[in-house]
Amino acid sequence: MTRRNVLGAAGAIAAGTVASQKKASAGERRLQRTASGTNFARYEFGDLTVVALRDGYVDMLPSRLRQAGDRPFGPDMPAQVTLVDGHLRLSVNAFLVIDSEQYVLIDTGAANAWLPTMGSLLDALAEAGVARESITTVAFTHTHADHVNGVVAADGSDAFPNLQRLLVPQEELSMFDGYERLSRFRQARLPFGDGFKLSDSIAAVQAHGHEVGHTAFEVSSGGETLLIWGDLIHVPSIQFERPELTWEYDADQQQARASRAKMLEHVAQRGVFVAGAHLDFPGVGYVERAGQAYRFLPL
Repeated sequence: MTRRNVLGAAGAIAAGTVASQKKASAGERRLQRTASGTNFARYEFGDLTVVALRDGYVDMLPSRLRQAGDRPFGPDMPAQVTLVDGHLRLSVNAFLVIDSEQYVLIDTGAANAWLPTMGSLLDALAEAGVARESITTVAFTHTHADHVNGVVAADGSDAFPNLQRLLVPQEELSMFDGYERLSRFRQARLPFGDGFKLSDSIAAVQAHGHEVGHTAFEVSSGGETLLIWGDLIHVPSIQFERPELTWEYDADQQQARASRAKMLEHVAQRGVFVAGAHLDFPGVGYVERAGQAYRFLPL
């Protein structure tokens, strides 16, 4: 073995050690899964509890994933992209943050307003042992159908009868008001913008692009941070490695790409935990740099 070989091997060992230590330290940090079931996963996070809730899934055509210039993939679809019966299967998740007696729900799923593969949110809450009457604040990352329709239950009743605050990105009020299903909330919904504090532990963070008011929520406790980032990523099997890829339904693909690049670098550099609406359920974990790309490590 030459001196160059020795130095190269030593460097590789050192890099592997650092990576292992980083992974171990992340596992030891304060986001620990304490219970889970078919439709929920409960995490202790500092002084807070975070519950990932599965509303279901939606199958989309592979052409929804876009290359530069808004070009769909054809036969050149990367092999690592997972297809189910020829479709992209997107998990649909919502997240509940419990801070003492305050229950804040981020997104609500689709209920029975879209496809029969969705609408499990209330069942997920029951499975997690959370009474829907306990939820007093609902905040939307954006106003697409698989995020807002769950405020109305399948039987037409209010899904959260003790709701006190219904928070809608200020840029999307007219979009929210356009849902006839949600018309009962038009006088009650409250606009919010970048930096808005939902509580002492939760703040809104602008992440525009997928939609004009698309917003993430930064949750802080015990010196740690969790970013609930909505639809920053739709296809986790490829968009961590190739974050430049966009989604057909992005309102502004260039802005969506820029928001994704900015947030991925932020969470990877600062060791921020993440939770995503379309990451494979439960959709909670952390992000590491992988060369010029990133990788997601679920928790």
